[in-house]
Amino acid sequence: MSKEVIETMSEAETLTFGEKIGREAAAGDIFLLEGDLGVGKTVFAKGVALGLAITEPVVSPTFTIVHEYEGRLPLYHFDVYRIGDPDEMYDIGFDEYLFGEGVCLIEWPSQVEELLPETAVRITIEKEPEKGMDYRRICVER
Repeated sequence: MSKEVIETMSEAETLTFGEKIGREAAAGDIFLLEGDLGVGKTVFAKGVALGLAITEPVVSPTFTIVHEYEGRLPLYHFDVYRIGDPDEMYDIGFDEYLFGEGVCLIEWPSQVEELLPETAVRITIEKEPEKGMDYRRICVER
């Protein structure tokens, strides 16, 4: 397993790093996006969408569980924060998304950890207020 740590000092830098991840993404890639509320997960997701040449606005799928976007590859953006039982994911065809031809970006993956393949890339975003309000530490584990 490799680990890469990136530090960003602005929302724009976080977006740009997400865009790099999106440009490098391949069909079947699964990204697990972890971080507290308000840490910048949606900003990062917008960057991934830009990297996948998605032109429509990206919003957090908090109340719908998944948003689908079309670009160079389809992006399936999940927010599973409100999932009470991981088996609920089968009702929406979760395994078809995971093992399909698109890219999955899953916020709050710990809610469905037992359903996720070991090959998924874990991305953790953290704030460190003592380094400034816009500082983010982004750790990518492959």
